[in-house]
Amino acid sequence: MLTTEKLKLVQDLVSGASKEEMIWLNGYIAGLIAQEPIPNRASAVTLPTRVTIAYGTETGNSKKLAVDFAARAKKTGINPKLVSLEQYRLDDLPKEEYFFTVISTQGEGEPPMAAKKFYDHIHKNGFKLPHLKYSVLALGDTAYPLFCKAGEDVDDQLQRLGGERIAPLIKCDTDYHDDAGKWFGEVLQNFEQRKAEISPTPAAQPESKKTGKRVFLGKVLANINLNDRGSNKQTHHIELSAEGLDYKPGDSIGIIPENPKDTVEAIIQLSGINASEKVVYRNQETEIDDLLLNRLSIIFLPDRVVRKYASIVGQEIPHTRMGLLELLKIYPVRDVVQFREVLSVLDPITPRLYSISSSPAAHENEVHITVALDRFSVNNEHKCGLCSDFLSRLPIHSELQFYIHRNAQFRLPDAGKDIIMIGPGTGIAPFRAFLAERDARGATGRNWLFFGDQHFRTDFLYQTEIQNWIQTDVLTRVNVAFSRDSSEKVYVQHKMVKHGQELFSWIEAGAHIYVCGARDPMSMDVERTLISIIQSFGNRSEQEAADYLEQLSLNERYVKDVY
Repeated sequence: MLTTEKLKLVQDLVSGASKEEMIWLNGYIAGLIAQEPIPNRASAVTLPTRVTIAYGTETGNSKKLAVDFAARAKKTGINPKLVSLEQYRLDDLPKEEYFFTVISTQGEGEPPMAAKKFYDHIHKNGFKLPHLKYSVLALGDTAYPLFCKAGEDVDDQLQRLGGERIAPLIKCDTDYHDDAGKWFGEVLQNFEQRKAEISPTPAAQPESKKTGKRVFLGKVLANINLNDRGSNKQTHHIELSAEGLDYKPGDSIGIIPENPKDTVEAIIQLSGINASEKVVYRNQETEIDDLLLNRLSIIFLPDRVVRKYASIVGQEIPHTRMGLLELLKIYPVRDVVQFREVLSVLDPITPRLYSISSSPAAHENEVHITVALDRFSVNNEHKCGLCSDFLSRLPIHSELQFYIHRNAQFRLPDAGKDIIMIGPGTGIAPFRAFLAERDARGATGRNWLFFGDQHFRTDFLYQTEIQNWIQTDVLTRVNVAFSRDSSEKVYVQHKMVKHGQELFSWIEAGAHIYVCGARDPMSMDVERTLISIIQSFGNRSEQEAADYLEQLSLNERYVKDVY
């Protein structure tokens, strides 16, 4: 007979088990009994002591999937710890038994800012993780050259540190739900069917979803500078028409810009190559001029590409970002053969994403975007961002290819729910879409907009439409902040503080909060302000207010689309 203590352990084990788990346990114990000599029963069945699900996210998709995975795991009797990689205590990693992570990839194959501390830590190679069992779900976008690179790096490095991969890395494109569900199932199956002694599994090949994005050919209907004369800014409202459009407010479009024609012509002249010569780039035959104009990234090459160029031409080049034209001028290629080798190491042009500022219910067969011309200086020379400059110059009736980039995290709630929208500058874009959609569908929920920019007279984007929505009661409240119109700079967070009590009452009544625009410092300032408002008007400590906001995020009532 079992002692009372052991009987309680068995009862706890089977109380939450499914039929399939009971069958597996029955077979497992029968196998133990058949062995000679009979092993020590106290150590025959070992339950996991630590299960952690960690997420590294930029837009919130990784977090949402991690929350879904944790909920699914709990239904099978597993009680995981759910944590952001930003808040994860790095000293805990050697103590982990099971560690599952969902991580996205940003920019040049980099991890999200929230996961960078963790990413850098595991790459220091100053420790080992011989007891760790892990698996990685990587999120990315196949339109980018370094698809899911951050997830691949984490997966490889955890294995190098001695971890045991219990389920293969799965790489997800923007339409990630099916592949994520597959990963959930495989991890849980391997977790549940593990035995006390398992030989390390061989490295598995990463899996990726083979999906092609549908590319639309849009015709430019309008290209209007929203800023008035005298503004320091140039913000273009661009309208495109296309057949078969399928998107929702909150989505973005992806655009691959053309390189400047004069730059391409100069590169061809310096290299000595024939513009009509055909070469194979990434298994596709293309003429040189088309390759340089439409496919290859030739402006501000990243340092890793500059290093490859240096190796090809056999010269020492400082670690820097530099354009291909500048490289050819300062460190010329020997001949056309060497230039062809250079072409092979260049990346494809990275798509740029722009929040959609239109509503399918209000703007049938159209998609609108709001584009700020990116201006900056390099060595006292004025420059413009490649894509924003390209888009700002698009003439009416010209054509433009694009694809829809889904953002399932940034969605309107039910029609009867209240929403609070905080969007300075071009952050207004998705909120124009939200308001147009709610107006067209007769939504009954209240709408509160916070908008900010530099000057009321020149920079009040979509002013006429906003005023119309106020007059027709689509907008319940609007608060605007123009930072350069007074001696003291006033931003949206100052307006939030001024109306903090009512803002908190909206939140307590179930309002959903949306933030769109610059990540740093705007979104961080807004978040600190929200915590302060919750603390002041909710009678909470700072930590309790932060936990309150975190719970709103977990419940998808506080979401951000920042860049």
